[in-house]
Amino acid sequence: MFMKIKVILVDDHAVVRAGFKMLLATDERIEVIAEAERGEEAMQLYNTKQPDIMVMDISMPGIGGLEAIRRIYARDSHAKILVFSVHNEQVFINQAIKAGAKGFISKNSAADILVDAIQKIVNGGTYIEAGLTHTVNQDNNARQVDHHKIIDSLSSREFDVFLLLAKGKTAHKISEELCLSYKTIANYSTQIKKKLNVATVAELTHIALLSGMVNP
Repeated sequence: MFMKIKVILVDDHAVVRAGFKMLLATDERIEVIAEAERGEEAMQLYNTKQPDIMVMDISMPGIGGLEAIRRIYARDSHAKILVFSVHNEQVFINQAIKAGAKGFISKNSAADILVDAIQKIVNGGTYIEAGLTHTVNQDNNARQVDHHKIIDSLSSREFDVFLLLAKGKTAHKISEELCLSYKTIANYSTQIKKKLNVATVAELTHIALLSGMVNP
């Protein structure tokens, strides 16, 4: 008898979780032991269930996936977390790895890629889906590459706020979504603008558009 790989799935869409759970159920070596729809819930389940690996989206309400990864990794440096996301730009991969994730794959990946990634990470390796690491840099000019370097310097929380601001969310709305005070969000906004050397949210959004991080 072999020990099954214990997996926790984290995504805010039940249909997505159901789909990936069905994919993983086809492999007898893997068992989904729990599911979560928010970063806060993922942190609690990690502590109580102690999975072999957590498969997590990064775009979720509440503290979000990146912040959840960072907090889990801060508590347990041996945590094994695989990010699966609709975002495949290099900046998202860099932020996930910086937060503590051991791998990154696209939600459009074939089932065997998900299984391969889980197995490799559980066995102590890392896994970045082939092709993702080149999606950003192929046709970028020097200015766009510089923007990516600056965005990479943002903390996980600054990155979350940056994306929400770029998507047109107000500071009040972001404070509600991330469960942080308006003053805290305003401070983050100021820090982000300073790092990106911009004065307005419109300029910030323009950088996000150039970087392919938000759709026009």
